[in-house]
Parts: sequence; C-alpha cells; structure tokens
Amino acid sequence: MNQTTRAYDRLRAEIIAGELLPATHLNEVRIAERLGVSRTPLRGALQRLDREGLVRTVPGRGAFVSELSLSDVRHLFQLREALETHAARLCARSTRRAEFSELEREFTDQHTVLASGAGDLRLDDYYALAEELDRTIDEVAANPYLTGAMAPIRDQLRRLRRIARRSPERVLLSATEHAAVCRAIAGGEEDAAAAASALHINNSLRHILDTAA
Repeated sequence: MNQTTRAYDRLRAEIIAGELLPATHLNEVRIAERLGVSRTPLRGALQRLDREGLVRTVPGRGAFVSELSLSDVRHLFQLREALETHAARLCARSTRRAEFSELEREFTDQHTVLASGAGDLRLDDYYALAEELDRTIDEVAANPYLTGAMAPIRDQLRRLRRIARRSPERVLLSATEHAAVCRAIAGGEEDAAAAASALHINNSLRHILDTAA
C-alpha cells in the first residue's frame, strides 16, 4: 500500500467515525507526522477526500473536515432516494433476489434483540448487518456505475449515523424498515421494494432533521 492510499484510508476512517470532527483543520505538517507519511502523498489523499466531499479545501487556509448543513443533508437524501429505490428495483428483478430472505430474518432477529433492552450492547452488530445489506444490494443490482455513485453518499450517511445512535426508538424502527425492504426484494415485488426503501430513507431524514431542530 503506497503512502497516499494509506493516508487516505486512515483519514477517511477517522472522519467517518467522528474522530475528526466537522470543521477540524487538517494541518498538513502535524498529520503527515502523525501518519508517518510525507506531505506530497498526504496532499494526494486530501485531494481525493475533497472530491468525495469528506474534506473541504479553502484557498490560502488549507483543508478542513467538511461540515453538513441541513440543506446538504436534504440534498444528500434526495439523491439517496433516487439511487437506492432504483437499486431495490434492480434487486427485485434479479434471479438472486432470494438471498434477501436470510437478510430479512436477520433484521427481524436484530429487532428482537434491540427491543429486549440489550440493544446498547448490540448496536455494532446491527450496523454491521446494515453494511452487509448495502454490499448485497451492490452485488445483486450488478451495476458498477450505480455502486460508484452510491459509495460517497454512504460515507456521508455513516457520519450521520452517529445521530441515530442517540435514539433507540429510531434504530428499532429502522430494523423493521430494513426487514420490509428485504422481504419485498425477496418476493420479487419491485414496486413494494422501491416504496419500502423510500419510506426508510424519508423516515431517516425526518429523524435527523427533528434531532437537529
């Protein structure tokens, strides 16, 4: 792994995890020293993160972790709805759609665990399952352009997901919504899959906006 890739992977992970907060100044000298890379490959990593929307470069001031305004969030979710509902339709048409039956069962099981009061101990398991759903949708939809378009959106969603962790009720409802998406896809119900996906996306947006109000 070259220095640019190593710096990119590390900074991307820190931004998504919230270890580097929005508006944080990314001082090249300090970060290069911390990551053990030279400044030239670090700049390449910062430029890539800038293109993906995780970093904002200000001429004469340097690079900063990007901030997400409520307007940004609305625009992000508008694009998310357009892409993810179509991906759900493609999956419902696929000969591999039966793979979503097992995912539906797992989301239902997760709902039971979360509802039992042990949710705080199992949130990481739930989010890992949500990541598995994303990977399965990418594989079954089998459209590399669609997958490429959704990748930077998902990175931003992972940043926003920290807000959802503060609301057990929202996580519970999200598990039910994910199960409904999987059930519709597994049944080959294209319209229902798109509708279930749109419902989940709009409920997620409403929760974020209500939390930020």
